[in-house]
Amino acid sequence: MRTRPINCIIPPYILDKLLESPDSDIRQAALDTLLTTARLRGERAVRASIAGAAATPGDGRRTIFDCDEAASLRGATLARTEDGPASSDTAVNQAFDGLGLTRDFYQEVFHRNSIDDQGMRLDGYVHFDVQFNNAFWDGQQMVFGDGDGQEFSNLAGSLDVIGHELTHGVTENTAGLEYHNQSGALNESISDVFGSLVKQWKLKQTAEEADWQIGADVWTPGITGDALRSLKAPGQAYNNPQFGKDPQPDRMSKFIHLPDTPRGDSGGVHINSGIPNKAFYLAAVGIGGFAWEGAGRIWYDALRASTADATFQDFADTTYQKAGDLFGVGSSEQAAVLAAWAGVEVQISGVPKARAFAVSGNGAVGREDGLAALSRQLGELNAKVSGLARDIAALKGDR
Repeated sequence: MRTRPINCIIPPYILDKLLESPDSDIRQAALDTLLTTARLRGERAVRASIAGAAATPGDGRRTIFDCDEAASLRGATLARTEDGPASSDTAVNQAFDGLGLTRDFYQEVFHRNSIDDQGMRLDGYVHFDVQFNNAFWDGQQMVFGDGDGQEFSNLAGSLDVIGHELTHGVTENTAGLEYHNQSGALNESISDVFGSLVKQWKLKQTAEEADWQIGADVWTPGITGDALRSLKAPGQAYNNPQFGKDPQPDRMSKFIHLPDTPRGDSGGVHINSGIPNKAFYLAAVGIGGFAWEGAGRIWYDALRASTADATFQDFADTTYQKAGDLFGVGSSEQAAVLAAWAGVEVQISGVPKARAFAVSGNGAVGREDGLAALSRQLGELNAKVSGLARDIAALKGDR
């Protein structure tokens, strides 16, 4: 059995780029972050055996601790409790609010009782280490670094980052997706999806209104308009001299094969997650409205029904099935899911290619405009048919 690592928001290939910086302070911060992450990965293997005992029920109550730049959680001091007053420390309050919003999102949207669905208490640690360029979920708690102040700012300052990391805990307590290769990329994608949905839910944004970015608030504060990842446009989240171009693919023909090692990003889990990310985006805009009410419900149910070694194909098939279960076989929602996966070159098993091709719209497989427009048209047509059926029923009742 593979030991699940700590789940970090910043992938190793980003930190590797920082090691090439001409600025010695940036290089040192990146090196320290890589070394600390490697140490924590070893500690995670030990903690995994006692995680069940540590994750005690607590009605999702939040507690925030201050590490005061120490590279250990043991000496952290209590900074804020569920019933206590707000702190004068911005990072403490940001972590507290982010944990609460994510908890409330899962409770109100999916009736999930905290991360493990059993009221797991939510502990957060801020100011971890000196210029630590990462945030992570370690199976028991959330830990936030302050960043180096140049390429990264305080990691507790991004709600979608917090939602992303806590969703690793949800995945661990549902499908338990193995953290390597395609199942690991699905693990990362699920966190990106629900991290984005937490932010959209808080802002009450529709799928069309959302920015679909991850980490924009804390990534390269001196550069506007970029982000760590984009669900809408994988491969286009950033393009700058410091980091080069976003390496994420947006379809299967661009899948990147990497070694299943820590420096190989465990088989490219943060890179190839762009493919299912794009599929979710296409499904969300195809269905329309609030993404957590349509595509989000489908993806959540699919996560709960998936196995630990699920591939992209497995998960695509499950989302298609769940769309039928939730909204009806042949519904516009199920058609949108079919079109979305076709858009990233994943063919749903058992569905004739001609049908998937037709749903995708004029052969424009992978084109979001054609997919989204056609899915909206399907939804409008379905609404008209339903309205006509009601009118006919009313006429029969008047006779």
